[in-house]
Parts: sequence; C-alpha cells; structure tokens
Amino acid sequence: MTMVRCDPRWTGPRRWWWWWFSAAVAAAGALISAGVSVGEAAATGSPVTRIAFGSCANQSAPQPIWDSIIDFDPQVFIWMGDNIYGDKKRPFKLFGKERTIGPWKNAPRFYPSSEQEMELEYVKAKSIPGYSRLCQKAKVIGTWDDHDYGLNDAGKEFSAKVTNQRLHLDFLDEPRDSPRRKQEGVYGSYTFGPAGKQIKVIILDTRYHRDPMFSDGAILGTTQWSWLEKEMKGPATEITIIVSSIQVISNHTAEMAPLFYMEAWGRFPKESDRLFKLITESKRNGVFFISGDVHFGEISRYDCGSKYPLYDITSSGLTQAVEKVIPHAFHPLIRGIAWLTPATMRLMSSNCRYSSCTYGKPNFGAIEINWNEIPVKLKFEVRDVEGYPVAGVNVSLSELQVGNAKPAAVSSGEYQRHCSLEVNLPWIIRYRLVILFYFFLGGTN
Repeated sequence: MTMVRCDPRWTGPRRWWWWWFSAAVAAAGALISAGVSVGEAAATGSPVTRIAFGSCANQSAPQPIWDSIIDFDPQVFIWMGDNIYGDKKRPFKLFGKERTIGPWKNAPRFYPSSEQEMELEYVKAKSIPGYSRLCQKAKVIGTWDDHDYGLNDAGKEFSAKVTNQRLHLDFLDEPRDSPRRKQEGVYGSYTFGPAGKQIKVIILDTRYHRDPMFSDGAILGTTQWSWLEKEMKGPATEITIIVSSIQVISNHTAEMAPLFYMEAWGRFPKESDRLFKLITESKRNGVFFISGDVHFGEISRYDCGSKYPLYDITSSGLTQAVEKVIPHAFHPLIRGIAWLTPATMRLMSSNCRYSSCTYGKPNFGAIEINWNEIPVKLKFEVRDVEGYPVAGVNVSLSELQVGNAKPAAVSSGEYQRHCSLEVNLPWIIRYRLVILFYFFLGGTN
C-alpha cells in the first residue's frame, strides 16, 4: 500500500474543511462516472446544434467522406457500429477443401480475428487522417455492430466479446473509469447542453446479450433492459436520441425473405413491442432513433408505436454500400427494386435523390437543431460523400410530444403507411418482389 505523508498545512481545524472539500470533489467525480450524462451536461455550456453519425467503415478502404463530415462541423459524432471490419471471410467456394456455399458446405464464410489482429485494425482505423481530424473537433461516442463485435451476425454466444469490448472502448477513448468498462456490454448514455436545451443520447448494445436470430428472444438482455428503463424514466430532456446498430422501425426481411435476410428489431417482435411500450410509458418527449448496418440510407417513420411519431434515420455506410459492390450498369435495377419494395415505414419525399428514397452509395447522417426557432426545429438528413443531402425531413420538436399521434382508422384488409408493419401486409403485396424474382427465373429457363 502506498504511504502518503500528511501536509502540515492541513492539520488542525482547517483539515476538516479540506476533508469536506475533498469528499465533495470525490462525490462529484463518482456521480460523473456513474452517470456519463451528468458529466457531459455540465461540461458543455453551449447547446449542441449539429450531430453527425455513421456506420460501416472498412478501415482498409479509402474514406474521403470524413472531409464532408468535418465541413458539416458537428459538435458530436456518433458511431453506430461496424466501425471497423475486424472479422475475416473466406471466398465463396462450391468445391474444394473449404466449401462455404452449397448443400455440402463445410466451413463458415466468416470467422473471427485474433485479439492482436483486431487491435491492429483499430489502430489503422484511428490513424486515418480525416477521422483523426474529426476527433480533434468533435466529441466521439458510439456503439458496435457485428463486424467490430468480432463476427458477422454474432450474438451472445460469441466468446471473444469480453476482450473485444475493451478494444472497442479503447478505440472510442472511453475513460478508464467509465462504467461502460465495468459492465457486460457497451451500452451507455450521455447528456449534452445546458438546462432547457438538453440532448440525451442513449447508446444500446444489440450484440452482447442477443439471442439467435430466428428465436424471437432477447436483444438487450435483462440488465440492459433495467438500465434502459431507468434512463428513459429519468430526468426529462428536450431531445432523446436512441442509438441502435440495427434498424428499429423498418423490417425489410419481412418483404425480402427468403431472398435476403437483414437484422432488425422487427425480427424480434417481443423486444420491439417492449421498446415501443417503454417509450410510451416513460412519457418522454422528443425521442427518435438513429441506426446503421444495412449498407444504404433511408428515413423511416412509425406513427403507431408511441404517443407521437417516431423517426429512425438510417445511415449506412461510410465506405460500405450496396451500389459499391454492384456493377454500375445494374445501379438502376437496384434502385428499381428499392422503389418496388413495399416498405410502409419508409418516409417518401420529393426531396430524395432517388424516387425510392433510399441511397445505396456511401453516406453519413446529419442532425441539425435550431434552438432559436419557436417551436424548435429539427432537420434529419442522409448526406452523400460530397456532403449533399440525398434524403431528409424537417420536423418541429412540438410534433414529438406526447399526444401528437393521430393514426387514421384502418379497415379490415387494408394497410396504412407509417402504421401497418411490413410483416402484417397482405401476402400478395408483401411478397411481390419475391414473386417477381421467381417468375423471372422461370421465364429464363
């Protein structure tokens, strides 16, 4: 044990003043450590007006998009997962020693890296000049998804999650005494801005405790749910951003399976219902989501999930995007498929770059808050690599108040945009893309 000699200047009656002062400082430090939001709120005297966010950044790929993010001049940047691609993948092989596809498949396509390899990939990502400059200008926070968790589509069964949690938090420069380093999972919360203009950012971990994909089990786990309930029912803030690595509102698997399967809250209906119920019961105003994962950008809206419309701004990815892996000649086809997808939750607007209101090239998310307008105005955007908006919506903060959801009555057999979940669509509408696909295959034989 280290011995510390008392300073004679603080002996006698004055030492009690010094003891109480030290205790107060220690208590304040403990409070800041125990509730990250308290420390952030006190540290930021001016209101936050610009927040950028993104996901899916391959550390080995060029990343010119950071220049546009820096030009946006965000005070906060939020990672939403796949901050690096740390796992490895075998090539598609139908024959040979390691067969990754086909009925005789004997090897998984994705497999984890070692701890040392993961650490090197994080170092590579952190040394990218554009990202390094952003870290000097903005507060960087975030969560992980599967590829920086350590394995594609992995959940609670993944054995390297404890080690990889430490590497992930090191990458984010999370303080050594942060509660996020002492718990199972990387969830946490931060509060920015002065009283009356506060923004609470709730970061979820959708990997550490998640049950298998087809189980309709848990996403967050018991401890994280208890924590989230306390956060949502805690002191009110003007805005609350819930960060999820996977989409919360859209469930494109409901329309694309069995052609494609995408991870989303909609594939865990019990968890999804519990989340929307918690938002309702908390009576918390100004809640919306941001998400990543899917390699395209879109904005979704759900009018029947709470007491006011809920938005989910999906930005994916900073380097990884569907149109980057498809030959240029097929880009119109991809956009046509997106337009034909019966996505009842997607926000359709004439302001979108493409008529489908999805964007399949590299992109980042942008949030602007105008605190000086009455009522306060919010701007949600997905922006391209040059920084130009490709999808966006302007929302009054007064719209995100309890009691503002007024969905119209829906007759039996009908469905309503922004209300009827994709999984509840009439089958002829829900599976029209799958039907067209198999019809096309039959016509080519």
